Amino acid sequence: MALACASDSAQGQAAAKVAGTIAITGGKLLTVSHGTIENGVLLIADGKIVAVGAADKVAVPANATVVDAHGLTVYPGLIDPDTALGLMEVGSDENTTDVAEPSDEIMPHMHVYDAFHAETELIPVARLNGVTNAVVAPAEEDSIAGQDIFIQLAGRSRDEMILGRDIALSMNFGAEQRRRGGRGASQFPSTRMGLITQLRQSLLDAQHYEATRDAAQKKPEKTSEKSADKSDDKSGEKSFQRDLKLEALLPYLHGERPVVVGVYEGYDVESFMKVAQEFHLKVILNHVTRTREILDEIAAWKVPVIVGPIYDLPRPNERYDAVYTLPAELAKRGVKIAICSGEAGGPGGAHSVRNLPYSAGFAVAYGLPYDDALKAITLNVAEMYGFGDKLGSLDIGKTANIVLANGDPLDVRTDVKQVYIEGVAQPMVSRQTRLRDEYSQ
Repeated sequence: MALACASDSAQGQAAAKVAGTIAITGGKLLTVSHGTIENGVLLIADGKIVAVGAADKVAVPANATVVDAHGLTVYPGLIDPDTALGLMEVGSDENTTDVAEPSDEIMPHMHVYDAFHAETELIPVARLNGVTNAVVAPAEEDSIAGQDIFIQLAGRSRDEMILGRDIALSMNFGAEQRRRGGRGASQFPSTRMGLITQLRQSLLDAQHYEATRDAAQKKPEKTSEKSADKSDDKSGEKSFQRDLKLEALLPYLHGERPVVVGVYEGYDVESFMKVAQEFHLKVILNHVTRTREILDEIAAWKVPVIVGPIYDLPRPNERYDAVYTLPAELAKRGVKIAICSGEAGGPGGAHSVRNLPYSAGFAVAYGLPYDDALKAITLNVAEMYGFGDKLGSLDIGKTANIVLANGDPLDVRTDVKQVYIEGVAQPMVSRQTRLRDEYSQ
């Protein structure tokens, strides 16, 4: 079996798009969008998918580089919707984490791209198991934590790896955001009542800010000599002052981008959704771990949901599989779901990204249809964040982020043999494989 693998060098990860055409032949193609092709051909040119279909229907160009994928499964690169990749290296070392800003509960003007560290050792680790894209979000300590980025797990620079800046606003509501104890803590809310009031006031302040800004822009400038003579008169109106915190909220108040709200309890979801409907926010619910009693309400709101981490233990009053079956119950009600590997900023927010396919496989074991599970870590994520026309399925015109593995992508026994990002074969090495090879001798 011949695989076109990149060398273990900077050329592999940072190479320009390969000239010519690559033909991946004979593999089992999981297209995600239009079924499975048992003996298929996938053509890549200039970093894009240019043809996909059965072997007897897709002609392989004479000058193509042929990758023999007989016995392999070919599928689109996986996408994790909630990570701390590039914001956390060693969880126990504060000097290597940059996941949350403790100075204020309301930080919509905090941009993840300002802190993203593209050289993190955790990106090659995740990429080796088929993850080619991810959303990077701040941790959940703050009510409004900052704005997310959408990344590709390869590139010549951090700017090339960031495919989308400020793609969504991370918001959180629940017990984790209440700050208690310690002198000075009174400046932050310590109850859910305080949190929801603070959130509503912030949105109202942003609306008022926009109205004031628009009025100031419409006001004609003073041009008369009399006005000029009184230019030093401080009794007149002050000029409009920008407020980055309130300005950052405006695209979300207009529904131009989604707010991703981390919320775990059913009653907290209901409280937040009342505010969201009041201000016409475009919502993606995140986690919803303890919401079984309001699943029908969630379906009626017609909002997408990110589920995870799925390995959470049940409470004493819950069935053992209460959390495990949550993706299946949501999908049964027609909710578009995505599955994440862990909590951004949490213990698994960067280190568990490599386990993303197994979270989806676990959901399948507890009732989620297989096709829905695969969509939950590919196409659904891409669509939620505005990249559905570029990523998430094996379709003509989409970016050639492709994975070749020796079995079912959701099975822990499967080994990924090759990953392509924008048609470039990535080096199948990481710090972990180098240490393994060094110490296994």
